[in-house]
Amino acid sequence: MRRLALFSAVLLLTGVTVPADAHRQVRVPGAEHQQLAHLDDLTTAGTVRSGHTNPADYAGLTHSGLPQQSGVPGVQIDGYFPDSSHTNTNHGWNHDSQFVIRLPEEWNGGLVVSGSPGVRAQYANDRAISDYVLSLGYAYAATDKGNTGAEFFEDGVRPGDAIVEWNLRTTQLTRAARATVAQYYRRPAREVIAAGISNGGYLVRWQLENHPGLYTRGVDLEGTLWTAGKNLFTFLPPVIRGYEQQSPALITAAGFDPRSDFLWEYHYSVYWKLTQRIYAAELDPTYVGSEADYDFSRRPQAQRAVQRIALTGKIRRPLVTIHGTYDSLLPITQNSDVYAAMARRTGLHTYQRVEAGNHVDGLVDAYPGRLVPLVPLLQQAIRTPS
Repeated sequence: MRRLALFSAVLLLTGVTVPADAHRQVRVPGAEHQQLAHLDDLTTAGTVRSGHTNPADYAGLTHSGLPQQSGVPGVQIDGYFPDSSHTNTNHGWNHDSQFVIRLPEEWNGGLVVSGSPGVRAQYANDRAISDYVLSLGYAYAATDKGNTGAEFFEDGVRPGDAIVEWNLRTTQLTRAARATVAQYYRRPAREVIAAGISNGGYLVRWQLENHPGLYTRGVDLEGTLWTAGKNLFTFLPPVIRGYEQQSPALITAAGFDPRSDFLWEYHYSVYWKLTQRIYAAELDPTYVGSEADYDFSRRPQAQRAVQRIALTGKIRRPLVTIHGTYDSLLPITQNSDVYAAMARRTGLHTYQRVEAGNHVDGLVDAYPGRLVPLVPLLQQAIRTPS
């Protein structure tokens, strides 16, 4: 009660009046199910102990040197929106379109919204984004994008349906989180930032192109590029072929930095073939053949599906993009360099190329002194508008 009384006093000083039982009354619009908890610490320093996160969701995405924030009390709401798919097993719910919303007691008036990278679930950005923005006083919301895991492509009917849902679920959560923040704090957020990594970065770009009215700005770390001319189908097959034929020339011709060659074996074993296979299953399910032999130019079904999720570069809110030159999953020359050229005419895009940055910061620890961590730069960009 003492903490809630202090919270109310702080909010009164900033012109916000929140009843002491506000955390019991708040409802997430459109949610089919929600669970609310008042926590002593909303960061992973506390939520790991209390069971309000899943460390497996964010494993490997940050390096050991990333500072750990702690001591941010507030309210956490976990729940899900109506959905018919069941790939997300968090909380034992076996229900997709799960979300988390965190509302710190000492609120700075802002909201950060994020979608998960890769095919991970809603807690994937807890270390990279949530901990940091909560420590600054932002409210935070994240979605699992509506489907998760390496078999995400089983969700939907038409080629591309699962990825189309990623964008729809991000929009849905943003609207619900904005309303929840206004309900809880008794005033709307003054700033709404879209932030994400990899597939989450793609979501940021898509949102600023298609729903700019929901956001004030965005920060995108190594977002996945989907266009009719450039996408992972145009560089992954030749790089897989180059590795299997022991031809570094084919790998570099596909857009990979030759100085990142010490990362190629790992990426071939863990990322390249799997990524090509599961995205072909999503966007070109009739394809039969090896990952190395895939030819996007001869796959009209895939071309039509990519058009459904394609980016245009026509952002209508300020966007910061950060990408590393040693990215060995989404090479910078085939992804963010291309998107930067697409968005240049808007005058709203700021682009930061980082020498020796790789796709996941977890590899920084595996190769001491050879890679530059990117998550600290993502955090800095969220804190400081361009």
